[in-house]
This record gives sequence, C-alpha cells and structure tokens, in this order.
Amino acid sequence: MSTNTLTPAAASLAGFLRERRERLRPGPGAPGRRRTPGLRREEVAARAHVSVVWYTWLEQGRGGAPSPEVLERLAGALELDAAERELLFLLADRAPPLVPPSARPQVPASLRQVLDALPASPAIVKTPTWDIVAWNAAAVAVLGDYGARPERERNLLRMLFGEPDKRDKLPDWEDNVRWAVAVFRIDVARGGPQSEAAALAEELRHGSEAFRRIWAASEVRHPGSGIKRLIHPAAGELALQYTSFAVNDGDGLDMLVFTPATAADRQKIDGLLGKK
Repeated sequence: MSTNTLTPAAASLAGFLRERRERLRPGPGAPGRRRTPGLRREEVAARAHVSVVWYTWLEQGRGGAPSPEVLERLAGALELDAAERELLFLLADRAPPLVPPSARPQVPASLRQVLDALPASPAIVKTPTWDIVAWNAAAVAVLGDYGARPERERNLLRMLFGEPDKRDKLPDWEDNVRWAVAVFRIDVARGGPQSEAAALAEELRHGSEAFRRIWAASEVRHPGSGIKRLIHPAAGELALQYTSFAVNDGDGLDMLVFTPATAADRQKIDGLLGKK
C-alpha cells in the first residue's frame, strides 16, 4: 500500500483529530497570527507530550495506532468529553472492540415483560442501526403503531429524516435530530466501516440534505436523558422525560423510556390508553 492510500479507519481517525484540533481556541497570549482555525499541530503535540512529526502523521492517517496511554493524553490535549473520548478509542481500533455485523438481535422475553410493566411510559427497544424491534402499548398510543409499518420503515432515523410530518409533530425537531445523529455516530464507530450502521449513515447522507448537514458537524454524545416534546393528534402537546438503557446480553440493544414529565402529561397518556 502506498503512503498516500489510507484505510477507512485511519482516515476516520485522522479526520477526527483534525476536526477536534481546529475547534479548540488558543489560550490568551498564544503567539503568532493564524492562517487556520484552532490550535496548531505543534501545540496539540506539546499538550499530549508526543512529537510533532508523529502527531502530524496521525492527522495524515499514518504512524500506526496509538497506545491507550497516548490516546488518553490526546483526549486530554483535545479537551474531549466522555463520548468524544470513546469515539477516539473506537476510531483508533482500541477497546471497546468493534461490534461485528450480525443477524437482527433477539429481544429477550424478560425485556418484553419490562416493557409491559411500564403502563404509562412509552418505551421502545432499538438496535445499533436504530431499527425498532420491540415496544409497549403506551408507545403505540403516544408514538405510533410500529407494528402497522413494514419492517424497513421501523427505523427511527429513516422516520426522522424521511417523513416530513415528523417536523410538524416535533416542536424541537432540530434539537431532536442533532441528538440522534450525535448518538448514532458512536454506533457507526462501534460497528466499523463495513457495518449495517455505516451503510445506513451512507444511505442517509445521500438521501437527506438535513442528515448530511448535521452529520458534517461531527457532533458526538452518549444518549443521556432529557425532555422530548411532541404534538399528538388527540392529546395535543406532550412533554416526556427520555432515558436510555443498554440491554445486558442484548447484542447492542438499547431501551428508550419516555416518562411523562408532569402529572398533566400522565393524565393525557392515561386518556389515550382508555384509563380513568
């Protein structure tokens, strides 16, 4: 392989390092006028206690995979948060290991029992490619009947970016999709360049200008929790507190639970479920 040919993994690591370096602002009193945004390579190298030549090679996709110790120093030098640090390690092909492509994960019976035990909290289970593979009755009442859709259309990202009515139903659509793409970026890195998640990202990049724009921003985050607002055709506006849980022994499955944010929201959901 010639030195000008980069593997997809090396190119991704190189691009990530460049993007994060260019986002950093020089400290007060930093010398010299700057032709490009962010810190200079030598400044990041000094922060990380590595040679400028070797750091330059990393940004060019050369030099080999950094050790975990060096990755930790690079994470500190680039001021990465927890999600960005995980992505850095994934792109460098370090632990945690990549998730190999596999058949559709099986939803354990115990997990379905958990879903059914959440009577007023819509809950769904999704794969690393954001396919919805399980849901409860509250999810059907509040979020929609996923069972009525063809299997390919039970994909959260395809819904968000491919169905125009989603913008009308989500008052904070832009914030919602930026969150989704930032979380999905880690799923793509975990799966690797040949995964179904990577193929889905490529499909959305070609099919949606909005996804392409947000993907290009290179944001990354862990799911965390927050408030999601939606407009329901019968109940009106609902506010839901969302929380994400990784499913143990679930082959990458995650459960998203949407808890009513207020007593009024709980009453509206009870009404949709036919409860007094």
